[in-house]
Amino acid sequence: MIRRRALLAAPALLIPAQAKAQDPWPSRPVRVIVPSAPGDGGDSIARLYAAKLQEAFGQPFPVENRTGAGGRIGTEAAARAAPDGHTLIMGNAGSHGINGAVYRNLPYDLVRDFQPISLLVEAPNVLVVNRKVLDVGSVADLIAHARARPGRLDYASGGVGTSAHLSMELFKSMAGLEMQHVPFRGAANGLQALVSGAPPVMFVNLPPAMAIIQRGELHALAVTSMQRTPDLPDTPTVHESGLPGFETIAWFGLLAPAGTPRPVVDRLHAACVTIASLPETVAAVRRIGGFPRATTPEEFHERVRDDVAKWRRLVAEKNLALE
Repeated sequence: MIRRRALLAAPALLIPAQAKAQDPWPSRPVRVIVPSAPGDGGDSIARLYAAKLQEAFGQPFPVENRTGAGGRIGTEAAARAAPDGHTLIMGNAGSHGINGAVYRNLPYDLVRDFQPISLLVEAPNVLVVNRKVLDVGSVADLIAHARARPGRLDYASGGVGTSAHLSMELFKSMAGLEMQHVPFRGAANGLQALVSGAPPVMFVNLPPAMAIIQRGELHALAVTSMQRTPDLPDTPTVHESGLPGFETIAWFGLLAPAGTPRPVVDRLHAACVTIASLPETVAAVRRIGGFPRATTPEEFHERVRDDVAKWRRLVAEKNLALE
């Protein structure tokens, strides 16, 4: 966790604090909505950044978990909030990308109804298995096991429409498998069930799974990036394990409701860029298997727009059976 003196020593973080005399924002606590459960990757990253933003701006940045409906409940709450800079959301590849492909009648528009501030973290998903229940040691073993038992192997996810869910749907489509989806309310709950053995397999963002893998409670079969991750150097990619071209990347970033004043957006962006570059932040994010990223609001806007379009094409091309 970043120490107070490290924050106060960062020049870009001092600028927002010095500007408070001219700019009344923030005039009260700034809530940070997380559309997933406590313990998920987005929750951990939100709490990391919220603590540092509080130091930078002198107001609390309380994290508010609004779970359910694959992230739609929290995302809608953020979209409907007053655009005054006192509500933010820690969006992710599911809430602000995949959901735009999965759900045709969202009560908000992921591109028009949000003001991106900065992408913060990218991380691969990882395919994990409880080998006490399902003794497979490779992707090939898993595919063979599932093919021999069509429709009888369950898999978990942190919710319908999450990047981990769509990772498995893509996996099933490319491997020609029939498996049953058991969604949980957040990745942490799905991982807890997996450790207990039911269901025995799932894709999950690497950050919430890293410690469990390191403790040996679950076995990592493969990661979803095109190259191996340095955090699990002996774990192959799905791409190299018999499904060439397979890739899904999770991301997390800070957004505000559309219409939030640009000076507020710029101050938040400047603080996020500085926070992302601090050694303490880099170390904290790398410990959970993520990679710090910082973008301009415009670059992040393009990422959201392109992700929605990409997932829509994928859902259509693969005829993915999403609930």
